[in-house]
Amino acid sequence: MAASASIARVIGEEVLDSRGNPTVQVSIVLDDGSVASATVPSGASTGESEAVELRDGDLRRYRGKGVLTAVRHINEWIGPALIGLLADDQWRIDAMLIELDGTDSKSRLGANATLGVSLACARAAAQACHLPLFRYLGGDEARVLPTPMLNVLDGGIHGNGGPDLQEFMLVPLGAPTFREALRYGVESYHALRDLLLERRYATNVGDEGGFVPVLPSNAAALDLLVQAIERAGYRPGEDISIALDFAATGLWHDGRYRLELEGQSLSAQEMTALCRAWRGRYPLVSIEDALMDNDWEGFARLTRELGERVQIAGDDLFVSNRSFLVKGIAQRCCNCVVIKPNQVGTVTETLNTARMALAAGYSCMVAHRSGETEDTSIADLAVALNCGQIKAGAPARGERVAKYNRLLTIEASLGAAAAYAGRNAFQRPR
Repeated sequence: MAASASIARVIGEEVLDSRGNPTVQVSIVLDDGSVASATVPSGASTGESEAVELRDGDLRRYRGKGVLTAVRHINEWIGPALIGLLADDQWRIDAMLIELDGTDSKSRLGANATLGVSLACARAAAQACHLPLFRYLGGDEARVLPTPMLNVLDGGIHGNGGPDLQEFMLVPLGAPTFREALRYGVESYHALRDLLLERRYATNVGDEGGFVPVLPSNAAALDLLVQAIERAGYRPGEDISIALDFAATGLWHDGRYRLELEGQSLSAQEMTALCRAWRGRYPLVSIEDALMDNDWEGFARLTRELGERVQIAGDDLFVSNRSFLVKGIAQRCCNCVVIKPNQVGTVTETLNTARMALAAGYSCMVAHRSGETEDTSIADLAVALNCGQIKAGAPARGERVAKYNRLLTIEASLGAAAAYAGRNAFQRPR
């Protein structure tokens, strides 16, 4: 990018996400004519320490979920402050966004405003450099296609009426390439649909494209996944494994974790025992948020007892925030960090957290949100980090499939240089 390619215009707009709720879209125009946009996703299952997603609260519009205030901050405060800055000076842009906001939680400008601007600047700079976003963010070494974690059964608040656990995922870690991995997952997803129809379960889908059947237990959901893998012609644990996201904060009631389908009310120690039992019975490769988001002691115990045999992923515990990761490393909590850019609010902060995690021997799982958009930035981010894992939902619904299609395009563009993470994504030294 030429030195003259600086920011000429910053345009914020209110658009809709995959749940029909307003979200922020930002377009950046550079003085060399480059134009790029970014759209910010929104979570439903959120950690209490996430950066603040600014909503208007005006019940006369979108039931209070409008984002016109965040858009105004972009157009009236952020935009004028960034005009003239070089678009490829990401650190300086993000530092200015942090300074303009002036809070630890992005509560003044809104993390939806800051991330939209930060990500759009990165996209514009990549375009001006004639580079794909993954190459711009990750450099010449970015070439590892992530193992997809496909959420095929929705539960919790993502699939009301379904299982207690929020996500039941297929992980095609035995495939030779990303393209084949996606095929393994898609064929198993359709096999699961056939099984549900045969047993007269509903095949409507939840926020992330997973089916939402009314099942007798959470274990029944795991049984269905194993059967779907086998029906599709694959070997459970060899070709395709299973990952879970408990979203356990949502299960916490009156000092216990309540699994309504199991008819159980469990302590943290009993939740750990349940994870151990399921790990012995099913081909589980990753367990996410099995405890509530402030139980550091419980996560340390869970990691100590199961971390050598299965990935223990922290989402709400870390909220993609470097300071929480430092605490987790010190207390030996988890061995994987879930990375969601809107939890922290800028590209630089997201990269810093992920790179610290990888340097500390943690795995990183780049992940979507339940309120997604057609923006495919997280696909590029996963390749840029060479982190080897992405969670982008079921192979259904356009906003989910867009990420997988983007990864197919990246793999094709890399040609012989492309590497598929596969099983290696879950075998990092701890």
